[in-house]
Amino acid sequence: MTETLPPARPSAALDAPPVSERRATVILLAMALSTFLFVTVESLPSGLLTLMAPDLARSTSQIGLLVTGYALVVLVASVPLAHWTRGVPRRWVLSACAALAAVSTLWAALAPAYEQLLAARLVTAAAQALFWVAVVPATTGLFRPLVRGRVMARLAIGNSLAPVLGVPAGTWLGEHSSWRWTFAAVAGLSLVVTVVVAVLFPTIPPAAGGASRAPHPSGSRFGFQMVTTVLVVTGAFGVITFVTQYLIDVAGFTQDAMPRLLLLQGAAGVVGALVVGRFLDARPVGVVLVGMSLLVVALVCLWAFGEHPAAAVGSLALFGFAFSTIPPALSHRVMLVAPRSTTMGMAVSSSLFNLGIASGSGLGAALVAVVGVRTVPLASAGAVLLALLVSLAEERFNPPLAVGRSLT
Repeated sequence: MTETLPPARPSAALDAPPVSERRATVILLAMALSTFLFVTVESLPSGLLTLMAPDLARSTSQIGLLVTGYALVVLVASVPLAHWTRGVPRRWVLSACAALAAVSTLWAALAPAYEQLLAARLVTAAAQALFWVAVVPATTGLFRPLVRGRVMARLAIGNSLAPVLGVPAGTWLGEHSSWRWTFAAVAGLSLVVTVVVAVLFPTIPPAAGGASRAPHPSGSRFGFQMVTTVLVVTGAFGVITFVTQYLIDVAGFTQDAMPRLLLLQGAAGVVGALVVGRFLDARPVGVVLVGMSLLVVALVCLWAFGEHPAAAVGSLALFGFAFSTIPPALSHRVMLVAPRSTTMGMAVSSSLFNLGIASGSGLGAALVAVVGVRTVPLASAGAVLLALLVSLAEERFNPPLAVGRSLT
């Protein structure tokens, strides 16, 4: 096939960033902190189950629904919210999301009853749904095109640090004071992000941003990537949801060892997020393929050698490293080929990412109920392998994606 995609539009490559690099970096740090806070507050009920349940006179399963309902809102609200706010400057969208998260999380901290807490969580989820679709195009548009992949990887560090630092720190604070103080602390930090964004972010129309349109729009590639997203996230979250049970029932670890093992997985994820930033701009295709290949290897090893504690630990670390490369790589690909605005592309991607989370958790739950947790990594490996094959098919049936300093 000799046809190639058209080169990036000259305006996209030559437009100067709207702010200085130093100012853009401060905004990037604020946005990474905000991603950290959103992921932390989404998962906090999991770490605070035993504290929240008696205080609210509810069962732990009902507290768990606070996480489920949160994910469902993000799933269904991302695209409509992106459409309704498509003409609003990102400065006001992102600051409003952070402010709404601060208010609703404080509401959760003060909620006297379960129903109010659930309502507050759903409001926070709506803020997160819009935040995810706006943050990548808005933040990357503050930087030169050749480093935008690195910027996405830096944003992803907030995601990786949330389970490593955010949830354990929030759980510790809750255990030593009250779960309500944990939510109040997150609300306070969200208020700081609100101020930084409102003060420093430039006020420009979304369509005028340097990253508002993909340089190589392709409906075909975008479709392949959305299928890849659902499959790879389904596979990963089948294991993520039941990793604790797997490590205890199969590898033979005790409950006391779980914090250290999950810390290891999270730390490997932080390393992966740092490493991927070095290659994402130059080799966006290769990063996706290598990341998914490593994920398949990690899952197969976890299934094949999971009964051996040392092998299980090594597989878990490789899993954490490999999966941390996937979200920024997928986001970067959307920013390259989204057929419409990148904001709408990110909205669709975010919704399907959450669909993958729900599918992975459901797949894992079905396998655990029918055949046991031992088979979960193998089934997850199968889903990721399918994602890898879809990604290879994307390269086979589309013109080469000529970006960065080199091709893969």
